Amino acid sequence: MSDGILDEAYERLHRTGPEYEGWLSNHGPMAVEALTRNGHQGQVHRWLDDYLGRLDELPRGVHPIDDWRAALGDPKRAGDWLAYFDRQLREHPWRDVLGTWWPRLLPGIAAGATHGVIRVGHAVRVLETDDANPPRLTELAQALGYWAARWQPIPGTDRVLDGHPAGWEQMDVDAALAGLPRIDDQTGGVRDRLVQLPGVPRWEPALAALRPARSPDEAKRGLTTLVHRAGLDYLRFGHAAPVMLVHAVTAPTAVLRTLPALDRALWAPSLAAAWTATAAMTSVYAPTDGIAPPTVAAATPAEVFARAARHGDEHVVKLADAVLDAHAATGDERLLTAAGYAGQLI
Repeated sequence: MSDGILDEAYERLHRTGPEYEGWLSNHGPMAVEALTRNGHQGQVHRWLDDYLGRLDELPRGVHPIDDWRAALGDPKRAGDWLAYFDRQLREHPWRDVLGTWWPRLLPGIAAGATHGVIRVGHAVRVLETDDANPPRLTELAQALGYWAARWQPIPGTDRVLDGHPAGWEQMDVDAALAGLPRIDDQTGGVRDRLVQLPGVPRWEPALAALRPARSPDEAKRGLTTLVHRAGLDYLRFGHAAPVMLVHAVTAPTAVLRTLPALDRALWAPSLAAAWTATAAMTSVYAPTDGIAPPTVAAATPAEVFARAARHGDEHVVKLADAVLDAHAATGDERLLTAAGYAGQLI
């Protein structure tokens, strides 16, 4: 990976806010990290030249964060949260800051339609595999600040995140995904859809159906399987919501990428939270019945990402990045068609 190009891209992006047009997530930092990670650094600045024009300025703070619980999930405090984490990461080792805040932020994994956790996952991958420097620490600060400002729980997740009720049948990932109900009115934005979940009779039992991890290694295997199966589900359901169902794959991928930087005691709750994100995106965007997986031209992993990079859409790029990880972990060739399918749909 060309560290200099990524750092230059981060510096350009860090003058912009985490959102634009009031709600849409700034995908720039995630996309440029994926492009450089996969050997397409030559396209980064050209891609940014086109993308930066749609972004807003960095938000200003109101007053410093003192009572963090009261400020959690308040988008009006976005500027304050960005300043707070910038200070934290200048004063403390980044793994310590992440370890303190990960369990606080995890229950609000729906933040920014899961883009809070996704952006953190991309930032952590850079810090975990390459050297820490100011642009990369600033990126983690902005990612954590965005997650905190948009912190949003998924309805009905208390039992899953706090422990499963006794007597409920516990299932593996495949069976749990297959048992997810759907909301009746699949119109409107993600917030309009998520608020419908408490009214779905089978939602909470289905959410609690996934067998909890009994060890950190089992949690990692569960996350790997969740990403794998969500990637295959995109082939069945992606036509219904090509952009939004990408996040059913990229959110658990971000959690999986963050595990190496976390205390192993946090791995099992990380699986539980990632499951709630994938379950929610599936239940509010996927149709009840899937279609036969589409025919997409076969390609090597390098060709899959090259096609996504040429396409240029940030969701196609990030999905390609995620499914290449899943393919490397599982060897399932079917996953390689998901990014090409997204490119056809978006």
